Amino acid sequence: MPTLEDEIRRLMADETARLQAAPDLLTRVMHSHRNRRRRAKAAAVAASVAVVVAPVAYLTAGSVATTGEQATISAVPEPPAIDDTPPVRSEPPDLGNLGDGKEFGHVKVGYLPERLQWSQWSVDFGDRYSTAYNYEGDDTGSYRVQIYMYEEAAVQEVDDRIQGYREEGEGEEVAIGDRSGYLVVQDVGEDGMKGTPTLFLRMGDRQWAEIMVSPMYVKEFSGIEAVTAELKKIAEGLTSTL
Repeated sequence: MPTLEDEIRRLMADETARLQAAPDLLTRVMHSHRNRRRRAKAAAVAASVAVVVAPVAYLTAGSVATTGEQATISAVPEPPAIDDTPPVRSEPPDLGNLGDGKEFGHVKVGYLPERLQWSQWSVDFGDRYSTAYNYEGDDTGSYRVQIYMYEEAAVQEVDDRIQGYREEGEGEEVAIGDRSGYLVVQDVGEDGMKGTPTLFLRMGDRQWAEIMVSPMYVKEFSGIEAVTAELKKIAEGLTSTL
């Protein structure tokens, strides 16, 4: 930065070159010097302020950003805690100990094919309940013959299913004594499964029975006619206690 003397010499040289010395030469020199100092000082102060303010502004902006992130994060609900406890399997309600299985719910079984006995299995859903029969030594979960009962409002389900078979042209109407029924092979598979021969028996306005012979048991008969004959015998032996 030029000294005061250098500045005076420059101005005097300029004025001398013009052959005219201004009366306010010294004053202008002093003002010029002061103005330069003020500008230099102002620039230094401004620079200092910028240095000080910049971090503050940065920190403030950073604080706002951090606060915004915290607000955003806090607005997202915490994920539920992971429960790694395996669910406890609940067994469906059953009909209890049925003894020989010849009477359950609101029905009595008068006839069963030879060697069949109660399988120790049953299920009870109120207006729907069922039990099954197999051979001694069979697994408890397997069956040869199963009887499923529908009562009260549940009979509508049977009506709808039978109507569906009628519309598809599957099965046939049958008479069991003075009671009506419907004979059909259910669940015929495209993979070679033979299906489940079934006889629906209307036991009253408020009660239907569904009698099924397992595909495994079917193999022990000479043909579908023999299976149908057994289904009809079981149906004939059913009596309602409703």
